[in-house]
Amino acid sequence: MRELFASGRIVELILGFMLLEAVVLGFYHRRRGRGIRPLDLALNLAAGALLLLALRAAIIDPDPLAPAPYLAVALFAHLADLARRWQR
Repeated sequence: MRELFASGRIVELILGFMLLEAVVLGFYHRRRGRGIRPLDLALNLAAGALLLLALRAAIIDPDPLAPAPYLAVALFAHLADLARRWQR
């Protein structure tokens, strides 16, 4: 278990579960016409996934600036998500 965290593999596992979540929720929305709209879901999951990638970069890369690109893009995904929610 320690190696799962130390290697950053835990992030990959969580990203896999997030992908499964996106598929299930997308399928539900498509079949029922209810639930989270696909673009809203994608923006929300993108922001979270990018934060996880920043965490992975911080774990596996000794460079303290390694997470910076992921954090910058996560900010844009988060702001796009907020903008869509604000309009409603």
